[in-house]
Amino acid sequence: MAGFLKRLVPKKFRKEELVIPVVLLHGAIMSGGSRLRPALNLAAVGPLLEKAFKYKDSPAVALSVNSPGGSPVQSRMIYQRIRSLAEEHNKTVLVFVEDVAASGGYMIAIAGDEIIADPTSIVGSIGVVSGGFGFPDLLKKLGVERRVYTAGENKVMLDPFQPEKQSDIEYLKTLQLDIHAVFIDMVKERRGIRLHDEPSLFSGLFWTGRKAYELGLIDGLGSLREVIRARYGKKAKLELVSAKSGLFSRRLPGIDAALGKADPFASAGAGLAEAVEERALWSRFGL
Repeated sequence: MAGFLKRLVPKKFRKEELVIPVVLLHGAIMSGGSRLRPALNLAAVGPLLEKAFKYKDSPAVALSVNSPGGSPVQSRMIYQRIRSLAEEHNKTVLVFVEDVAASGGYMIAIAGDEIIADPTSIVGSIGVVSGGFGFPDLLKKLGVERRVYTAGENKVMLDPFQPEKQSDIEYLKTLQLDIHAVFIDMVKERRGIRLHDEPSLFSGLFWTGRKAYELGLIDGLGSLREVIRARYGKKAKLELVSAKSGLFSRRLPGIDAALGKADPFASAGAGLAEAVEERALWSRFGL
């Protein structure tokens, strides 16, 4: 209501203030997600980014990044959407790192024209990792016989219920190297001559914000509020861009079932696996 009344006042009589939209890009990066365990992916944040870049009188969009990484595909898709919107609307993109911008989180961060972090933030981990569990003897101990029928000799590659094969590992490594090369090219393209000649830069190591600044991975140290006010003045106002909430934005389980959604019990196993994966991503950085 306050915003509506404000628009009724002629512009020349309004108190001038500069609004800078802020989008939170927080969490492990993975497709899917749920209301109880939201994930960071393009489907979730795409509408928020679209909304933020449409702020007509804002010279910049601020992105708060706090992510240990995850899916390289989703990371790259978010990165591409940010750059596309920035060019379409001619906006400066300012990225502010909170606890961590590592791996896919850093891939998203380099979409910024400038990256600012806290001296104690964790930044980097420019590499690719794959992980899982192996249970080759579990079914035998349980007295269960697993039967798998395939057309194609590689359809059960990296099956967790079979012993590892060296050929499978070597093939996975070629995929990782290919993705890693794409990541490196992105960092070099976006950071350019700001990067320092450091042999371990693309090794998967990560650093504090202070060291990341020395290496050229980020552009400065500070916090969102202080940087925005220093750059745009005390009248600059930060405005969080969030999803709309309302009667139909949070459906009840019965409505989900009527729409053909998976029931919560059927997806419990998948949710547990996602929770373990997310916890492992954060714990790599002591968080």
